Amino acid sequence: MNSIILAIILVPIIEIYLLIKIGSQIGALTTILLIFTTAIIGIYYAKYEGLNTLRSGFIQLSKNEAPTHEMISGAVIAFAALLLIIPGFFTDIVGFLLIFPITRNIILNYFLKKINNKKTDRNNFIDGEFEDIEDDNDRKV
Repeated sequence: MNSIILAIILVPIIEIYLLIKIGSQIGALTTILLIFTTAIIGIYYAKYEGLNTLRSGFIQLSKNEAPTHEMISGAVIAFAALLLIIPGFFTDIVGFLLIFPITRNIILNYFLKKINNKKTDRNNFIDGEFEDIEDDNDRKV
């Protein structure tokens, strides 16, 4: 939960800083046009990748396999498209990293390994034996 609050605070600060720095170097109008251009290109590429993922999911279904990777990938593409719509350079960079299949797979594998490590840590069991006593007369106090 703390990482979400930290992201809510840090992302706008990073965006404002980058907008000021880049805007002072290339000009305000050019910065605004660059933000709109990255958003438009990103949305079209997100649509393309989303359709590819949907097609791959249907292929998995036709093979009677669960399209789990495609579902996760589709959710990541939708999140990346949202990041590309938000004006700013930092969110655009993260959005493009999530849209390209190579970097998306690297990031997904990293997070899936992290999640699997947490699951194995929780599954610590202690083996033991038990005896089912059905009759109260057999109990010894």
